[in-house]
Amino acid sequence: MEVKLWNDKREREVYENFAELYAIIKATEKLEKAYVRDIISSSQYENECQKLIAHFKTLASTFKDTVPSIERFADTYKMDCPAAINRLVTSGVPATVEHRAAAAASSTTSAAAVAECVQNFITAMDSLKLNMVAVDQVHPLLSDLSASLNKLSILPPDFDGKTKMKEWILRLSKMGAADELTEQQARQLHFDLESSYNSFMAALPSAGT
Repeated sequence: MEVKLWNDKREREVYENFAELYAIIKATEKLEKAYVRDIISSSQYENECQKLIAHFKTLASTFKDTVPSIERFADTYKMDCPAAINRLVTSGVPATVEHRAAAAASSTTSAAAVAECVQNFITAMDSLKLNMVAVDQVHPLLSDLSASLNKLSILPPDFDGKTKMKEWILRLSKMGAADELTEQQARQLHFDLESSYNSFMAALPSAGT
């Protein structure tokens, strides 16, 4: 006899999201253990971890009302995944990024500030993927990102990411709060965020020089 877990399409989507969230947490736990045991390289770890974190943030934002606490979700389904919870919920960035940030840290630059920039980049890019394109949705995210970039003395004043964010903030300031970016504008903004993020990540290893 077949037992249905859902009664309608909405309930089915909830259960499918639960299954995906469960899989992401389990995969992250295995990835963290593999990295600690030197089973995979740092670059492999970082690439896969970034993907899992991005998927997690996107998924978690879609049902934050259904799953208000990821820790409680893990307890409910008997998931013993402390490393995954730390990486996905507490840290929000790969361990390799934390290590580079710590190495770059100085009296004016902290690992926390670098992590804040990474989180702001990812949040802004994920929001565009979720079609959050209204000015009053995009402007605060870019303002937070710009402010966090300006905190880092390791970045030159003419760092491309800083310049692009200032240009976008200025452009959005001339629009109404309820106005929305066109598909072309949203695509260009996502491209600028992604290229700025890649440039930012590349700057970290040589930050102390």
